[in-house]
Amino acid sequence: MGVPYIPVRGLAGTDVFKRRDDMLIAPNPFDPSEETVVALAQNPDVAILHALRADRDGNALLRKHGEDVMIAQASHRVIVTAEEIVNRVTADDEGGQFISAINVTAVVHAPHGAHPTAVPGRYDTDRDHILEYVRASTGDDAFRAYLAKYVLGKSEAEYQALVRGGVPVAGGGGS
Repeated sequence: MGVPYIPVRGLAGTDVFKRRDDMLIAPNPFDPSEETVVALAQNPDVAILHALRADRDGNALLRKHGEDVMIAQASHRVIVTAEEIVNRVTADDEGGQFISAINVTAVVHAPHGAHPTAVPGRYDTDRDHILEYVRASTGDDAFRAYLAKYVLGKSEAEYQALVRGGVPVAGGGGS
């Protein structure tokens, strides 16, 4: 929207302010007796979003719920990874939120690219992998070991083979 900050509902009274310095409580300018949360505008350099399907022009169908479209519009560049590349995606397509090619910088074919999260109708959340990640996140050494196992020096195909038990992903993109 081109604004430096935006009011946010629902965070007042939480401990989010202990961990975040991009939000503060301020009086509502229209009713100074009411406190509101004000958040610094976020404009990422790059957003990577995973789509159900996309076309080569950059039109894509993203998950039904969430803030992906808003994130794309706020970002300077947007990379869409997609389960499937099709001839054409339009705003009339059902099953998700449409994002126009005008907001997309690049499209990458990446089957199972949402792992370890789910793509409804295609694959479920890999709860075991998420738990492994959470356990690894508790300390520097454990996290370095996780990165060495799954990320650093690994191609997408190698990652998918690790997390899918050696089952190849048809049409899997590179890293």
